[in-house]
Parts: sequence; C-alpha cells; structure tokens
Amino acid sequence: MREAKWKTDTEYLGYIKDLVETEEVQKLAEYTQHHFTTRLEHSISVSYRSYRIAKKFGWNARSTARAGLLHDLFYYDWRDTKFDEGTHAYVHPRIACENAEKLTPLSDLERDIIIKHMWLATIAPPRYKESYVVTFVDKYCACQEVVVPLMGKAKSNVKRKWSKLKLSVQ
Repeated sequence: MREAKWKTDTEYLGYIKDLVETEEVQKLAEYTQHHFTTRLEHSISVSYRSYRIAKKFGWNARSTARAGLLHDLFYYDWRDTKFDEGTHAYVHPRIACENAEKLTPLSDLERDIIIKHMWLATIAPPRYKESYVVTFVDKYCACQEVVVPLMGKAKSNVKRKWSKLKLSVQ
C-alpha cells in the first residue's frame, strides 16, 4: 500500500493517531508478518483499506480503522510459537484483544472485529458487517503482501534467464 495515502488522510489519522503513536503499536515494526512486511505495515494496511470501505458504505469507519489497526497486536513469531489452547489462528486474536484493551477501551464492535478476524480459519463467524470487512481485507492484504513480492522476484528471474538465453544464442 502506498504509505503517503494513509499518512495524508486527516480523518483516518484522527481515528488512529493516538494508537499508532503508542510504543505498543510501534513495537509491531519489529516483527515480520507475511515474509516481506512487518506486522505494523500489515496492520496499517488492513486498517486503512477497511476504513475506506466502511466509510464508503456509511458504516462505523472509526471503529473499523481502530480495530483494524489492533487486530494483530501480539508480540511473538507465529511461525515458531505454539500454544496448548489452540492454533495461532484461534489464540492470537484473543491475545491481540487483551493487548488492545490495555491501550484503549473497546466497544463490542471493536472486540468482535479483533477476535473474529480469523474467521474461515476459525469457526465463529463475525457478528457485524465491519467485522466481515476487516476479515476479508486481512486475507486480501496477506495475499498481496506475499504474492506481489514473489511475482516481482519471479519476473526478475524470468528476465534474467531470458537475457542469458538471448546472449547464448547470439
């Protein structure tokens, strides 16, 4: 996602500025999320895209932006850390919600967005339309964060191999 877009959206910044500037949210920059992005980059991307959709439809853009930002507020490498209570898909939304509640009071909507954002990998469906938005935007962003860089690498490899092939033919 183009960074400048969210940084210049004054309405969006008004909703998330108090959260995004906290040490707890900034600490997400220390964790890799989907191989090529940090958890902070991912969280902002999910938050901003979800906010834009909610705003377009006249839904609760503020809660969508804030919960979208906090949906992955956990501090471990999910590839390595395992839990007895269940899978990462089940456990991390609950940890994120607990961490978010230490930063700011959460509405029922915001709690549902955070806890249910892994629906399809977990059983309980979201209760609110904004929760569905964050759920699907999260999946979209995860795919984009992995596929786009890999496609760029594949394209570079094809160009490099094509160039070598052309040179060997000449």
